[in-house]
Amino acid sequence: MYKNYSGVIGVFTNEGDLLKAAREAREKMKYKNFDAFTPYPVHGLDDAMGLKRSWLPYVTFVAGLTGFLTASALQIWTSAFDWPVNIGGKPFISFPAFVPIMFELTVLFGGLATVGALFWVCGFPNKTHNFLHPRITNDRFVLYIPSNEKNYSESEAKSFLAKFHPEEVSVVNTGAVS
Repeated sequence: MYKNYSGVIGVFTNEGDLLKAAREAREKMKYKNFDAFTPYPVHGLDDAMGLKRSWLPYVTFVAGLTGFLTASALQIWTSAFDWPVNIGGKPFISFPAFVPIMFELTVLFGGLATVGALFWVCGFPNKTHNFLHPRITNDRFVLYIPSNEKNYSESEAKSFLAKFHPEEVSVVNTGAVS
């Protein structure tokens, strides 16, 4: 799915200016749908943008717990009830022997559920390129203010971003920088 972009971007050379701009965009300008693009994770950016904690770790935990319980139930049922075989006097329910399978199913279920939930939320990757700026995640930090914001004004957004000493402020229309 090709996404059309329309709005204003500010291109910054350091993360400090980006953090200040993001915080003020949320607090003073009352923007809610703006986005930031960075070459590496920036500590505090999610707080500055007002983003909530992801629910994805809970999906991973529940799926991992399901895998652990499935492995435990399968091995206990198989070795103690369905096909009990006395090997060398070992107990039928021998947890040290069950640990590798428990670990493997925990990781398998957790990993597959996490990837599935990620694709469900974000959609599948596509091959269309939506470059807001040629150096967007190479060595520059970009704050994107979309035109669908409630109180968006192109001139106001440009002057707002200019306060934070960006390398460049550009108007973006349908994926091309103008």
